[in-house]
Amino acid sequence: MEQLSGEIFYPSKDVLKKTRVKDWNQLADFAGENLEAFWEKEAKELKWFKKWDKVLDDSKKPFFKWFTNGKVNIAYNCLDVHLDTHRKNKVALIWEGEKGEHRSFSYFALHREVSSFANALKSLGVQKGDRVTLYMGRIPELLIGMLACARIGAIHSVVYGGFSVESLHERLEDSHSKVLIVADGAFQRGKIVPLKAIADEALQRAASVESVLVIKRTGEPVNMEYGRDIWYHELVNLPMINSKCPVEELDSEHPLYLLYTSGTTGKPKAILHTHGGYMVGTYSTFKYVFDIRDDDRYWCAADPGWVTGHSYIVYGPLLNGATQLMYEGAPNFPFPNRWWQLIEKYGITILYTAPTAIRGLMRFGEAWPNRHDLSSLRLLGSVGEPINPEAWKWYHRVIGKEKCPIMDTWWQTETGAFMITPTPTVPLKPGSGTKPFFGLKMDILDEEGNPVKANEEGFLVVKTPWPSMMRTIYNDPDKYVEKYWSKYEGMYLTGDSARRDEDGYYWIIGRTDDVIKVSGYRLGTAEIESALVSHPAVAEAAAIGLPHEIKGNAIHTYVILKVGVEKSETLREELIAHVGHEVGPIAKPENVEFVDVLPKTRSGKIMRRVLKARALGQDPGNLATLEE
Repeated sequence: MEQLSGEIFYPSKDVLKKTRVKDWNQLADFAGENLEAFWEKEAKELKWFKKWDKVLDDSKKPFFKWFTNGKVNIAYNCLDVHLDTHRKNKVALIWEGEKGEHRSFSYFALHREVSSFANALKSLGVQKGDRVTLYMGRIPELLIGMLACARIGAIHSVVYGGFSVESLHERLEDSHSKVLIVADGAFQRGKIVPLKAIADEALQRAASVESVLVIKRTGEPVNMEYGRDIWYHELVNLPMINSKCPVEELDSEHPLYLLYTSGTTGKPKAILHTHGGYMVGTYSTFKYVFDIRDDDRYWCAADPGWVTGHSYIVYGPLLNGATQLMYEGAPNFPFPNRWWQLIEKYGITILYTAPTAIRGLMRFGEAWPNRHDLSSLRLLGSVGEPINPEAWKWYHRVIGKEKCPIMDTWWQTETGAFMITPTPTVPLKPGSGTKPFFGLKMDILDEEGNPVKANEEGFLVVKTPWPSMMRTIYNDPDKYVEKYWSKYEGMYLTGDSARRDEDGYYWIIGRTDDVIKVSGYRLGTAEIESALVSHPAVAEAAAIGLPHEIKGNAIHTYVILKVGVEKSETLREELIAHVGHEVGPIAKPENVEFVDVLPKTRSGKIMRRVLKARALGQDPGNLATLEE
C-alpha cells in the first residue's frame, strides 16, 4: 500500500475484490501516454452508425473536435441499444413524487415514451437543429423530453425550475427557442410553484417561441393561450403521435444541448455540448467512478436542470443501462428522514449528492438516518462544491457506515463530465477530490503561468483536451476563446483556485471570478446586481458571497438608493423578494444593506473583495486601485 500523508481512508478488501479498476495507476499511466487510444477504446463500447475518421481533430485549437465524421445519436445509445439485450425489461427509472406517488419505466417503456414525445415535437414543427426549452420540476417528463429532443436532433435547453421570470426569458431569447415545454406547476415542500404562470410572464417578452407544450403535474387551473398552448396528454394520445419514431443519425459534433451558466457579466452564457464526445465522456466517467453493476440502484439527488442532472441523471446512467431513482421533493420534507426512507424503500446502492444537502441533514443529528436500514449502500458521491472534512466524515460514518468510499467529484458545466475524482479503490483524503480522471493532465499555476509548489494556491488549468469538453459559447465563439483559453496558451482555465499536496492530491478552494456558489449552484454577482438595479428604488448594487454553515455561501448585497428614496425594513424585504422574482428563489439575498457609496476602482469597477474583507473583518489587501 502506498505511503500517503495526512488523514487517509483506505478501501476495504471487499471493495478491492469487486471493483472494475484493480490498478488505478496502470490505467492512469496508459491513458496519460495514449490519450487517443484510451478514448477510442471507450468509444468502441458504444454504438455508432458510422465509425469516425479521426479520434481527435486539434487543427483549429481551441475548437477541438472528437470522433470526426462519425455518425451517432446519444438517445439511441441510451435506449434502443438495450432493447436487444437482457435489459429490455429492466427498470430504467423509478420516480417518486413529493406526495408519495410513484411510477416506474423499463427500458422498453422509456423508449416508447421518448418516441411518442419525439413525435409530438415533430408535429409542432420541431426539426433537427431547432432549440427547445424545458422548464419543470423533477418529473419523468423532463428526462423524457430531453431524450426526445436528442432523438430527433433538436437541441434542448433546460431551465432549472427554481429560476424565475427574467432568467427564463433571457434563456428563451438567447437560444431562439421554437418550443417551450413547461409543467403546469411543481410541488415544493407542500406548496405549488406556478411554473406555467411564470412562463406566461416570460413569454410576453420572448418572440421566437411558437408553441408551448404543457405537462399536467399539479392539476391546478392555468391559462392556456389559444393557438399557442397545447396540453401534452391530449396531443400524445393522437394515433399519429403514439407510434415509433425513427432516430436521426447525427454527426458526432452535432449540438446536443445548451446549458446556461452564470459568469462575470450580467448575461448568462450558453455552454454547448455535442452528441459524440459528450456521450463518450459521460459513459466512461459514470462507468469507472461509480463502478456501475447491473444490479445497482443508483440515485443522483440533483436536479436535471443543472449539468449534474444532465450528465449523471439523464445520460451517464442510461448509457450504462443502470436503474435509477428520481425523487421530486426536498431532502427534509415533510421530515428529515425522507432520503433515508427512500434508500431503504428502494434498496439504493449508490447515492450522489451535494455537500449542502449533507450539511443540512447533519443538523438533525444521527437518530433520523439510524432509524432506517441503509445497508444497501455501497458507494457515496459528492458534487457541486468542495466538501468540508467534517461533513465528509459524517457522511462516511453515519450514512456509509464506514464501508462506502466517497467519490468526491470536481467538474463543471463546461467540462461535461468528471475531471478530478477517485475511483472506488483510490485511498481517500476528506475534502480532496484526489487526482485527475484517466487521460487528463492538469496543473496549478501562478499568475505568470509557472507551476506552484506543493500546498500553494494557484489557478487550476487543464492541459489536454477531453471528449466531453464544451465546444463553444453559443453564438459567441470569441467569448469562448477569451474566457477559457486566453490566460495561458494552449490551456483551459477553469476559473477555480486550487492547491495540490505532496501526494499529488488536488484540493479545490473556490471561484476566482465574480461567481457565488450557493448550495452548489453557480450564480453570477452581475445577475443579482442587475435584478436589484431593475427595481425603481435602486441606483447601484453590489453582491458578494459570505460563508454559510449550510449553503456553503450566502448572498449579501449592498444597495445605493435613488435620491429621495427612504431606507426602510419594508423596502429591504421588497428588494429581497424582487431578486427572487427576477432570478429565482435560490438567488434571494440573505441581507440587503443600504449604503451611500461602494468601493470602486478608478475605472469604475466595484471592488467586491473589499466588501467581502470588511464583512469578514479581514485585511482588504492592496487598495492602490481604489478611487478616492
